[in-house]
Amino acid sequence: MERDTGIPRAYVKKPRLIRYGGLDPGLRVGRGFSCGELKAVGLTVKDALRLGLRVDKRRRSVHEWNVKALRDFLERISFGVESRAE
Repeated sequence: MERDTGIPRAYVKKPRLIRYGGLDPGLRVGRGFSCGELKAVGLTVKDALRLGLRVDKRRRSVHEWNVKALRDFLERISFGVESRAE
């Protein structure tokens, strides 16, 4: 049973299947955030793993909803790039 820890989950698009008419099937939970999404919010892979975020190094797509979820998470825990530089 999974408990709510407040750590965001990465969502990816489901593949479009021709046999179902090629309609957009929606989103599903992915393996982790891509390196591009982490870079967009100023995190390294090492920092993300320290924070308990899952990282999928194979994914190359950058989805805006994942970047927004990461930004909200970093604001909630008050982990900013400025606080790391000091």
